[in-house]
Amino acid sequence: MITHNKLTIGLFGFGVVGEGLYKVLQQTPSLNASIKKVCIKHFGKKRNAPASLFTTDKDDLLNDRDINVIVEVIDDATAAFEIVTTALQNGKDVVSASKKMIAENLTALLALQQQTGRSLLYESAACASIPVIRNLEEYYDNDLLHSIKAIVNGSTNFILTKIFEEGLDFKQALLLAQQSGFAESNPKLDVEGYDAVNKWTFLLTHAYGITESPKNILFNGIQNIHSRDAETAAARKQEIKLVAQAKKLKNGSVAAFVLPQFINQDDHLAFVKNEYNGVVIESGFADKQFFYGKGAGSFPTASAVLSDISALRYGYKYEYKKLYHHHPHELTDDFFLNVYISFDDIEAVPKEKFEWIEEWHAQEGRKYLSGVIAFSKLKSSNWWKENGVSLILLPDPVIEEVASKKIKKKSLELAGIF
Repeated sequence: MITHNKLTIGLFGFGVVGEGLYKVLQQTPSLNASIKKVCIKHFGKKRNAPASLFTTDKDDLLNDRDINVIVEVIDDATAAFEIVTTALQNGKDVVSASKKMIAENLTALLALQQQTGRSLLYESAACASIPVIRNLEEYYDNDLLHSIKAIVNGSTNFILTKIFEEGLDFKQALLLAQQSGFAESNPKLDVEGYDAVNKWTFLLTHAYGITESPKNILFNGIQNIHSRDAETAAARKQEIKLVAQAKKLKNGSVAAFVLPQFINQDDHLAFVKNEYNGVVIESGFADKQFFYGKGAGSFPTASAVLSDISALRYGYKYEYKKLYHHHPHELTDDFFLNVYISFDDIEAVPKEKFEWIEEWHAQEGRKYLSGVIAFSKLKSSNWWKENGVSLILLPDPVIEEVASKKIKKKSLELAGIF
Protein backbone atom coordinates (compact mmCIF):
# COMPACT_ATOMS: atom_id res chain seq x y z
CA MET A 1 0.00 0.00 0.00
CA ILE A 2 1.06 3.58 -0.56
CA THR A 3 2.37 5.07 2.70
CA HIS A 4 3.50 8.46 1.40
CA ASN A 5 1.49 11.46 0.29
CA LYS A 6 2.88 12.05 -3.18
CA LEU A 7 0.90 10.24 -5.84
CA THR A 8 2.48 9.86 -9.26
CA ILE A 9 -0.09 8.64 -11.74
CA GLY A 10 0.11 6.67 -14.95
CA LEU A 11 -3.15 7.14 -16.84
CA PHE A 12 -4.53 4.75 -19.45
CA GLY A 13 -7.09 6.42 -21.68
CA PHE A 14 -7.76 10.07 -22.51
CA GLY A 15 -11.37 10.01 -23.63
CA VAL A 16 -14.30 11.62 -21.87
CA VAL A 17 -13.30 10.38 -18.40
CA GLY A 18 -9.51 10.54 -18.85
CA GLU A 19 -9.54 14.13 -20.02
CA GLY A 20 -12.03 14.98 -17.28
CA LEU A 21 -9.63 13.58 -14.67
CA TYR A 22 -6.74 15.55 -16.17
CA LYS A 23 -8.72 18.78 -15.84
CA VAL A 24 -9.97 17.97 -12.34
CA LEU A 25 -6.45 17.23 -11.08
CA GLN A 26 -5.31 20.61 -12.36
CA GLN A 27 -7.97 22.22 -10.17
CA THR A 28 -7.09 20.25 -7.02
CA PRO A 29 -3.42 20.96 -6.23
CA SER A 30 -4.01 20.14 -2.55
CA LEU A 31 -4.30 16.47 -3.49
CA ASN A 32 -0.54 16.39 -4.24
CA ALA A 33 -1.13 14.07 -7.20
CA SER A 34 0.10 14.47 -10.76
CA ILE A 35 -0.10 12.56 -14.01
CA LYS A 36 3.36 11.64 -15.25
CA LYS A 37 2.36 9.79 -18.41
CA VAL A 38 -0.78 8.94 -20.38
CA CYS A 39 -1.00 5.84 -22.57
CA ILE A 40 -3.19 6.16 -25.67
CA LYS A 41 -3.84 4.03 -28.74
CA HIS A 42 -2.93 6.57 -31.42
CA PHE A 43 -1.11 9.89 -31.57
CA GLY A 44 -3.22 11.27 -34.41
CA LYS A 45 -6.08 12.73 -32.39
CA LYS A 46 -5.73 16.30 -31.13
CA ARG A 47 -5.77 16.45 -27.33
CA ASN A 48 -5.98 19.29 -24.84
CA ALA A 49 -2.71 18.46 -23.09
CA PRO A 50 1.03 18.67 -23.88
CA ALA A 51 2.17 16.13 -26.48
CA SER A 52 5.08 15.11 -24.20
CA LEU A 53 2.57 13.64 -21.76
CA PHE A 54 1.48 10.88 -24.16
CA THR A 55 2.86 7.51 -25.18
CA THR A 56 1.54 4.46 -26.98
CA ASP A 57 3.80 2.06 -25.02
CA LYS A 58 2.05 0.69 -21.93
CA ASP A 59 5.38 -0.36 -20.42
CA ASP A 60 6.35 3.31 -20.14
CA LEU A 61 3.79 3.43 -17.34
CA LEU A 62 3.74 -0.09 -15.95
CA ASN A 63 7.53 -0.36 -15.56
CA ASP A 64 8.17 3.18 -14.33
CA ARG A 65 9.19 2.94 -10.67
CA ASP A 66 8.22 6.55 -10.01
CA ILE A 67 4.61 5.84 -10.95
CA ASN A 68 2.88 4.41 -7.88
CA VAL A 69 -0.73 4.63 -9.07
CA ILE A 70 -2.19 3.31 -12.30
CA VAL A 71 -5.55 4.75 -13.36
CA GLU A 72 -7.26 2.99 -16.24
CA VAL A 73 -10.36 4.41 -17.91
CA ILE A 74 -10.39 2.56 -21.24
CA ASP A 75 -13.29 0.70 -22.89
CA ASP A 76 -11.39 -2.48 -23.81
CA ALA A 77 -12.08 -4.99 -21.01
CA THR A 78 -9.40 -7.46 -22.12
CA ALA A 79 -6.68 -4.81 -22.29
CA ALA A 80 -7.87 -3.30 -19.01
CA PHE A 81 -7.55 -6.62 -17.19
CA GLU A 82 -3.99 -7.06 -18.49
CA ILE A 83 -3.10 -3.53 -17.37
CA VAL A 84 -4.60 -3.97 -13.90
CA THR A 85 -2.99 -7.38 -13.42
CA THR A 86 0.48 -6.17 -14.39
CA ALA A 87 0.16 -3.02 -12.31
CA LEU A 88 -0.81 -4.91 -9.15
CA GLN A 89 1.96 -7.45 -9.69
CA ASN A 90 4.44 -4.59 -10.18
CA GLY A 91 3.57 -3.16 -6.77
CA LYS A 92 1.32 -0.34 -7.93
CA ASP A 93 -2.11 0.52 -6.60
CA VAL A 94 -4.86 0.80 -9.19
CA VAL A 95 -8.00 2.84 -9.79
CA SER A 96 -10.31 1.51 -12.50
CA ALA A 97 -13.52 2.66 -14.14
CA SER A 98 -13.98 -0.50 -16.28
CA LYS A 99 -17.16 -2.15 -15.07
CA LYS A 100 -17.12 -4.89 -17.72
CA MET A 101 -13.54 -5.83 -16.86
CA ILE A 102 -14.29 -5.93 -13.13
CA ALA A 103 -17.51 -7.91 -13.52
CA GLU A 104 -16.02 -10.53 -15.84
CA ASN A 105 -12.81 -10.98 -13.82
CA LEU A 106 -14.00 -10.41 -10.27
CA THR A 107 -12.74 -13.69 -8.81
CA ALA A 108 -9.28 -13.21 -10.33
CA LEU A 109 -9.13 -9.60 -9.16
CA LEU A 110 -10.04 -10.61 -5.62
CA ALA A 111 -7.22 -13.17 -5.64
CA LEU A 112 -4.74 -10.65 -7.06
CA GLN A 113 -5.50 -8.16 -4.31
CA GLN A 114 -4.92 -10.80 -1.66
CA GLN A 115 -1.72 -12.05 -3.30
CA THR A 116 -0.14 -8.64 -3.85
CA GLY A 117 -1.51 -6.69 -0.91
CA ARG A 118 -2.14 -3.77 -3.26
CA SER A 119 -5.34 -1.78 -3.50
CA LEU A 120 -7.78 -1.85 -6.41
CA LEU A 121 -10.49 0.80 -6.13
CA TYR A 122 -13.34 1.25 -8.61
CA GLU A 123 -16.04 3.51 -7.17
CA SER A 124 -16.36 5.26 -10.53
CA ALA A 125 -17.29 1.97 -12.22
CA ALA A 126 -20.53 1.68 -10.26
CA CYS A 127 -22.57 4.90 -10.10
CA ALA A 128 -20.02 7.57 -11.03
CA SER A 129 -20.48 10.39 -8.53
CA ILE A 130 -22.44 8.33 -5.94
CA PRO A 131 -20.15 6.67 -3.33
CA VAL A 132 -22.27 3.53 -3.12
CA ILE A 133 -19.41 1.00 -2.84
CA ARG A 134 -17.74 2.85 0.02
CA ASN A 135 -21.05 3.03 1.88
CA LEU A 136 -21.85 -0.66 1.36
CA GLU A 137 -18.33 -1.54 2.53
CA GLU A 138 -18.21 0.65 5.59
CA TYR A 139 -21.77 1.18 6.78
CA TYR A 140 -24.13 -1.70 6.14
CA ASP A 141 -23.96 -5.09 7.80
CA ASN A 142 -25.24 -7.70 5.35
CA ASP A 143 -27.38 -9.43 7.98
CA LEU A 144 -29.35 -6.20 8.35
CA LEU A 145 -29.37 -5.23 4.68
CA HIS A 146 -32.90 -6.03 3.50
CA SER A 147 -32.70 -4.77 -0.06
CA ILE A 148 -30.94 -2.53 -2.52
CA LYS A 149 -32.48 -1.22 -5.72
CA ALA A 150 -30.95 1.28 -8.07
CA ILE A 151 -30.82 3.06 -11.38
CA VAL A 152 -27.19 2.39 -12.24
CA ASN A 153 -27.12 3.31 -15.92
CA GLY A 154 -27.37 7.02 -16.60
CA SER A 155 -27.59 6.52 -20.37
CA THR A 156 -30.79 4.47 -20.36
CA ASN A 157 -32.30 6.75 -17.74
CA PHE A 158 -31.49 9.75 -19.93
CA ILE A 159 -33.10 8.03 -22.93
CA LEU A 160 -36.25 7.07 -20.99
CA THR A 161 -36.59 10.62 -19.64
CA LYS A 162 -36.39 12.12 -23.13
CA ILE A 163 -38.86 9.59 -24.56
CA PHE A 164 -41.51 9.79 -21.84
CA GLU A 165 -41.25 13.45 -20.82
CA GLU A 166 -40.19 15.24 -24.00
CA GLY A 167 -41.76 12.99 -26.63
CA LEU A 168 -38.56 12.07 -28.50
CA ASP A 169 -38.49 8.76 -30.31
CA PHE A 170 -35.94 6.13 -29.28
CA LYS A 171 -33.37 6.94 -31.99
CA GLN A 172 -33.51 10.67 -31.28
CA ALA A 173 -33.07 10.11 -27.54
CA LEU A 174 -30.16 7.70 -28.07
CA LEU A 175 -28.39 10.10 -30.43
CA LEU A 176 -28.80 12.92 -27.92
CA ALA A 177 -27.36 10.68 -25.17
CA GLN A 178 -24.30 9.94 -27.33
CA GLN A 179 -23.82 13.59 -28.29
CA SER A 180 -23.98 14.54 -24.61
CA GLY A 181 -21.28 12.00 -23.71
CA PHE A 182 -23.62 9.80 -21.65
CA ALA A 183 -23.85 6.70 -23.87
CA GLU A 184 -21.19 4.08 -24.53
CA SER A 185 -19.45 4.02 -27.93
CA ASN A 186 -21.39 0.80 -28.51
CA PRO A 187 -24.96 1.80 -27.47
CA LYS A 188 -25.99 -1.87 -27.20
CA LEU A 189 -24.02 -2.09 -23.95
CA ASP A 190 -26.30 0.52 -22.38
CA VAL A 191 -29.61 -0.04 -24.13
CA GLU A 192 -29.73 -3.83 -23.73
CA GLY A 193 -28.72 -3.81 -20.07
CA TYR A 194 -25.15 -5.15 -20.28
CA ASP A 195 -23.63 -2.13 -18.57
CA ALA A 196 -26.15 -2.26 -15.73
CA VAL A 197 -25.73 -5.98 -15.04
CA ASN A 198 -21.94 -5.63 -15.04
CA LYS A 199 -22.19 -2.97 -12.33
CA TRP A 200 -24.72 -5.05 -10.40
CA THR A 201 -22.33 -8.01 -10.39
CA PHE A 202 -19.75 -6.36 -8.14
CA LEU A 203 -22.25 -4.27 -6.19
CA LEU A 204 -23.74 -7.60 -5.06
CA THR A 205 -20.28 -8.53 -3.77
CA HIS A 206 -20.06 -5.40 -1.64
CA ALA A 207 -23.69 -5.67 -0.50
CA TYR A 208 -24.04 -9.39 0.20
CA GLY A 209 -20.68 -11.07 -0.39
CA ILE A 210 -22.01 -12.67 -3.59
CA THR A 211 -19.45 -13.42 -6.31
CA GLU A 212 -21.26 -14.36 -9.49
CA SER A 213 -20.66 -14.05 -13.21
CA PRO A 214 -22.87 -11.47 -14.96
CA LYS A 215 -23.94 -14.31 -17.25
CA ASN A 216 -25.81 -15.86 -14.32
CA ILE A 217 -27.78 -12.75 -13.39
CA LEU A 218 -31.11 -12.27 -15.17
CA PHE A 219 -31.24 -8.96 -17.01
CA ASN A 220 -32.70 -7.03 -19.89
CA GLY A 221 -32.54 -3.45 -21.10
CA ILE A 222 -35.01 -0.98 -22.55
CA GLN A 223 -34.78 -2.01 -26.20
CA ASN A 224 -38.21 -3.70 -26.25
CA ILE A 225 -40.19 -1.01 -24.43
CA HIS A 226 -43.12 0.03 -26.62
CA SER A 227 -44.88 3.40 -26.88
CA ARG A 228 -48.03 1.70 -25.58
CA ASP A 229 -46.09 0.74 -22.45
CA ALA A 230 -45.41 4.42 -21.85
CA GLU A 231 -49.12 5.16 -22.30
CA THR A 232 -49.97 2.45 -19.78
CA ALA A 233 -47.47 3.92 -17.31
CA ALA A 234 -48.95 7.39 -17.73
CA ALA A 235 -52.49 6.07 -17.22
CA ARG A 236 -51.37 4.43 -13.98
CA LYS A 237 -49.48 7.58 -12.90
CA GLN A 238 -46.25 5.62 -12.97
CA GLU A 239 -42.92 5.85 -14.77
CA ILE A 240 -40.73 3.21 -16.39
CA LYS A 241 -37.12 2.83 -15.25
CA LEU A 242 -34.38 0.26 -15.77
CA VAL A 243 -33.93 -0.98 -12.21
CA ALA A 244 -31.23 -3.22 -10.74
CA GLN A 245 -32.33 -4.80 -7.50
CA ALA A 246 -31.51 -7.34 -4.85
CA LYS A 247 -33.72 -8.45 -1.98
CA LYS A 248 -32.89 -10.76 0.88
CA LEU A 249 -35.62 -13.39 1.28
CA LYS A 250 -36.85 -14.94 4.53
CA ASN A 251 -34.56 -17.95 4.13
CA GLY A 252 -31.47 -15.72 3.85
CA SER A 253 -30.92 -16.17 0.11
CA VAL A 254 -30.95 -13.21 -2.26
CA ALA A 255 -33.17 -12.50 -5.28
CA ALA A 256 -31.33 -10.31 -7.79
CA PHE A 257 -31.94 -9.11 -11.35
CA VAL A 258 -31.86 -6.07 -13.67
CA LEU A 259 -35.13 -5.39 -15.53
CA PRO A 260 -37.40 -2.51 -16.63
CA GLN A 261 -39.98 -1.68 -13.97
CA PHE A 262 -43.04 0.49 -13.40
CA ILE A 263 -42.22 2.98 -10.63
CA ASN A 264 -44.84 4.73 -8.52
CA GLN A 265 -44.64 8.52 -8.32
CA ASP A 266 -43.85 8.42 -4.59
CA ASP A 267 -40.93 6.02 -5.09
CA HIS A 268 -37.50 7.58 -4.56
CA LEU A 269 -36.39 6.35 -8.00
CA ALA A 270 -39.18 8.31 -9.69
CA PHE A 271 -37.21 11.47 -8.89
CA VAL A 272 -34.16 10.20 -10.81
CA LYS A 273 -34.16 11.90 -14.21
CA ASN A 274 -31.84 12.19 -17.22
CA GLU A 275 -28.27 10.97 -16.66
CA TYR A 276 -28.64 10.77 -12.89
CA ASN A 277 -28.36 7.55 -10.89
CA GLY A 278 -30.20 6.70 -7.71
CA VAL A 279 -29.74 4.00 -5.07
CA VAL A 280 -32.27 3.04 -2.39
CA ILE A 281 -30.90 0.90 0.44
CA GLU A 282 -33.22 -0.60 3.05
CA SER A 283 -31.76 -2.02 6.24
CA GLY A 284 -33.02 -3.35 9.54
CA PHE A 285 -32.66 -0.26 11.69
CA ALA A 286 -31.91 2.62 9.29
CA ASP A 287 -35.03 1.93 7.20
CA LYS A 288 -34.62 3.42 3.69
CA GLN A 289 -31.76 5.64 2.59
CA PHE A 290 -31.57 7.28 -0.81
CA PHE A 291 -28.37 8.18 -2.68
CA TYR A 292 -28.65 10.43 -5.71
CA GLY A 293 -26.15 11.89 -8.16
CA LYS A 294 -24.93 12.06 -11.73
CA GLY A 295 -24.16 8.60 -13.09
CA ALA A 296 -22.58 9.52 -16.41
CA GLY A 297 -20.47 12.23 -17.97
CA SER A 298 -16.91 13.47 -17.85
CA PHE A 299 -16.65 15.33 -14.55
CA PRO A 300 -19.03 13.19 -12.42
CA THR A 301 -17.08 10.04 -13.31
CA ALA A 302 -13.74 11.83 -12.97
CA SER A 303 -14.79 13.02 -9.50
CA ALA A 304 -15.26 9.41 -8.38
CA VAL A 305 -11.85 8.49 -9.81
CA LEU A 306 -10.40 11.46 -7.94
CA SER A 307 -12.03 10.28 -4.71
CA ASP A 308 -10.41 6.86 -5.09
CA ILE A 309 -7.04 8.45 -5.82
CA SER A 310 -7.41 10.57 -2.71
CA ALA A 311 -8.29 7.52 -0.61
CA LEU A 312 -4.99 5.89 -1.63
CA ARG A 313 -3.13 8.64 0.23
CA TYR A 314 -4.45 7.08 3.43
CA GLY A 315 -3.79 3.47 2.47
CA TYR A 316 -7.45 2.70 1.84
CA LYS A 317 -8.46 -0.63 0.34
CA TYR A 318 -11.68 -2.59 0.07
CA GLU A 319 -11.94 -5.17 2.83
CA TYR A 320 -14.81 -7.05 1.16
CA LYS A 321 -16.30 -7.49 4.61
CA LYS A 322 -19.45 -9.28 3.44
CA LEU A 323 -17.33 -11.85 1.61
CA TYR A 324 -14.42 -12.43 3.98
CA HIS A 325 -15.75 -11.49 7.42
CA HIS A 326 -19.39 -12.56 7.22
CA HIS A 327 -21.19 -15.61 5.93
CA PRO A 328 -21.75 -14.72 2.25
CA HIS A 329 -25.29 -14.92 0.96
CA GLU A 330 -26.23 -16.88 -2.15
CA LEU A 331 -28.41 -16.03 -5.13
CA THR A 332 -31.63 -17.96 -5.53
CA ASP A 333 -34.06 -18.64 -8.38
CA ASP A 334 -36.79 -19.84 -6.00
CA PHE A 335 -39.24 -16.94 -6.01
CA PHE A 336 -41.91 -15.35 -8.20
CA LEU A 337 -42.29 -12.05 -10.05
CA ASN A 338 -45.22 -9.74 -10.66
CA VAL A 339 -44.90 -8.83 -14.34
CA TYR A 340 -46.58 -6.83 -17.10
CA ILE A 341 -46.25 -8.22 -20.63
CA SER A 342 -47.21 -6.35 -23.79
CA PHE A 343 -47.23 -7.95 -27.24
CA ASP A 344 -48.78 -7.94 -30.69
CA ASP A 345 -49.42 -11.68 -31.00
CA ILE A 346 -50.75 -13.79 -28.11
CA GLU A 347 -48.99 -16.81 -29.61
CA ALA A 348 -45.66 -15.23 -28.60
CA VAL A 349 -46.63 -15.56 -24.91
CA PRO A 350 -46.48 -19.06 -23.33
CA LYS A 351 -49.55 -18.78 -21.13
CA GLU A 352 -48.87 -22.09 -19.39
CA LYS A 353 -45.77 -20.65 -17.71
CA PHE A 354 -47.79 -18.20 -15.60
CA GLU A 355 -48.99 -19.09 -12.11
CA TRP A 356 -52.00 -16.89 -12.76
CA ILE A 357 -53.16 -13.90 -14.78
CA GLU A 358 -54.36 -10.83 -12.87
CA GLU A 359 -55.32 -8.52 -15.74
CA TRP A 360 -55.82 -8.66 -19.49
CA HIS A 361 -56.40 -6.00 -22.14
CA ALA A 362 -56.85 -6.83 -25.81
CA GLN A 363 -56.61 -3.40 -27.38
CA GLU A 364 -56.55 -3.04 -31.14
CA GLY A 365 -52.98 -3.72 -32.20
CA ARG A 366 -51.01 -3.88 -28.95
CA LYS A 367 -52.23 -6.19 -26.15
CA TYR A 368 -51.05 -6.69 -22.59
CA LEU A 369 -51.51 -8.79 -19.49
CA SER A 370 -50.33 -8.73 -15.90
CA GLY A 371 -49.62 -11.84 -13.90
CA VAL A 372 -47.29 -13.87 -11.72
CA ILE A 373 -44.54 -16.07 -13.10
CA ALA A 374 -41.78 -18.12 -11.49
CA PHE A 375 -38.38 -16.45 -11.78
CA SER A 376 -36.82 -19.78 -12.81
CA LYS A 377 -39.18 -19.97 -15.82
CA LEU A 378 -38.06 -16.55 -17.01
CA LYS A 379 -34.43 -17.46 -16.54
CA SER A 380 -34.71 -20.68 -18.53
CA SER A 381 -36.07 -19.08 -21.73
CA ASN A 382 -35.93 -15.91 -23.80
CA TRP A 383 -39.48 -15.65 -25.17
CA TRP A 384 -39.95 -12.43 -23.16
CA LYS A 385 -37.11 -10.75 -25.09
CA GLU A 386 -38.24 -11.84 -28.55
CA ASN A 387 -41.02 -11.41 -31.15
CA GLY A 388 -41.91 -7.88 -30.08
CA VAL A 389 -42.65 -8.90 -26.49
CA SER A 390 -42.04 -6.33 -23.76
CA LEU A 391 -41.67 -7.40 -20.12
CA ILE A 392 -41.83 -4.80 -17.34
CA LEU A 393 -41.94 -5.55 -13.62
CA LEU A 394 -44.77 -4.20 -11.50
CA PRO A 395 -43.89 -1.86 -8.58
CA ASP A 396 -43.58 -4.61 -5.93
CA PRO A 397 -42.20 -7.42 -8.06
CA VAL A 398 -40.82 -10.07 -5.69
CA ILE A 399 -43.18 -12.69 -4.24
CA GLU A 400 -41.61 -15.36 -2.06
CA GLU A 401 -44.57 -17.75 -1.95
CA VAL A 402 -47.77 -18.01 -3.99
CA ALA A 403 -51.16 -19.39 -3.07
CA SER A 404 -53.24 -21.07 -5.75
CA LYS A 405 -55.17 -18.69 -7.97
CA LYS A 406 -55.76 -21.13 -10.81
CA ILE A 407 -59.41 -20.07 -10.82
CA LYS A 408 -58.39 -16.71 -12.29
CA LYS A 409 -56.57 -18.37 -15.12
CA LYS A 410 -59.46 -20.76 -15.66
CA SER A 411 -61.95 -17.88 -15.89
CA LEU A 412 -59.84 -16.27 -18.58
CA GLU A 413 -59.79 -19.52 -20.51
CA LEU A 414 -63.56 -19.74 -20.34
CA ALA A 415 -63.79 -16.18 -21.62
CA GLY A 416 -61.90 -17.25 -24.72
CA ILE A 417 -58.76 -15.24 -24.08
CA PHE A 418 -56.53 -18.32 -24.17
